[in-house]
Amino acid sequence: MPPLSVLRRALMAGAVASALVPAAWAQPAPTGAPIRIAMIEGLSGPVANAGEAVFRNLVWATERVNARGGVKLPGGNRPLVIDRFDSKGQVEEALSALRSANDRGIAIVTQGNSSATASALIKAIEKHNEREPQRQMVFLNYSAVDPSLTNQDCSYWHFRFDAHADMRLKALMSVVKDDKALKSIYLIGQDYSFGQNVLRAAREQLAAQRPDVKVVGDELHPMARVKDFVPYATKIKASGAQAVFTGNWGNDLTLLVKAAREVGFDGRFYTFYGNALGAPAAMGEAGIGQVVAVADWFPNVPTPESEAFYRGFRQRFPSPADDYVHMRMQLMIESLAQAIERAGKVEAGAIAAQLEKADVSLAGQRARMRAGDHQFQQSLAVAVMDRQGAPGVKFDVEGSGYGFRVIRQLTPEQAELPHTCRMVRP
Repeated sequence: MPPLSVLRRALMAGAVASALVPAAWAQPAPTGAPIRIAMIEGLSGPVANAGEAVFRNLVWATERVNARGGVKLPGGNRPLVIDRFDSKGQVEEALSALRSANDRGIAIVTQGNSSATASALIKAIEKHNEREPQRQMVFLNYSAVDPSLTNQDCSYWHFRFDAHADMRLKALMSVVKDDKALKSIYLIGQDYSFGQNVLRAAREQLAAQRPDVKVVGDELHPMARVKDFVPYATKIKASGAQAVFTGNWGNDLTLLVKAAREVGFDGRFYTFYGNALGAPAAMGEAGIGQVVAVADWFPNVPTPESEAFYRGFRQRFPSPADDYVHMRMQLMIESLAQAIERAGKVEAGAIAAQLEKADVSLAGQRARMRAGDHQFQQSLAVAVMDRQGAPGVKFDVEGSGYGFRVIRQLTPEQAELPHTCRMVRP
């Protein structure tokens, strides 16, 4: 991967190397003023690895749009550009970044690696848009999965492109339900809105679908502050749990998995994010057949379109450390480009009205936005860790030698859940 300074200069100039994109996309470079997207994310501190992974995905997505000529508008084609704002993983820093983005005249904001931050941004944007209707902003959420954000706390200005926690949990539970050998499980998560919701929903779904499974541990830990998970792993092993269920992400997941391996825990991990950011390498051989993850897409989804998509990302970012691609982030940028073109202008209200109707396809994956709650409807997959080269595991993760074999796929209709949103439209 080139230095980030090089990437930023390339984006600022709207330049895209033709060798990095399929020839079919190659079009005259857009010449209009850039359409700026403010990415507000933790880019330093304990969650920086997750923030940088987001940046790479958004860079690649905007490059694809720009390579085919940019966003087509009446005044001429315009490129998409990502402007980075470091929240340092803190809500107050994120709100400060939002103000800075607004001062720069940026109307499109994206964030996702914290539901608490997303909730604060939604409220701040609503207040801002009411006070300053001529400078409104729209919020695209790629990872903040607290279900309340598209249910009781839904907002016209917020659009979620990830499956929320209950949708992901539904997919995981479809596998747990069939795991007849499972009799005991340990629940652990990060102590904030998302982590709390995951454990609450897990208790409810286990009681409903697997009442024979005993919950032998149920605890929350400070988010992004625990440096040594050995005490937690020791409790997990001592509990006699056969499996761990966690919504942890970033270093909180990687360090938990490493600690479990250190203390000799050999149970299965049911995870939301166990398929990257160091977790497979940390688990090693002990993770084979034991680490289960849910996602909107995996590199080993068995279709030619999926394989070509993944190979394209690895060509763009060949370093194993950068191997974390999200289909939903690509679909999000495709949805945004579609909405701006249909709106005919870069104005938050007009973009929001068209994002409600987003319906996009990429690499064999199709998804649409549900207007009632602004929750993206897309397929989900559940996969289990195995050695690269095993049946169904053509690609590994982050050069670890381990990949994920897809064991269940849910269509958008199967993954969909009802909502309680009462959308207030301007």
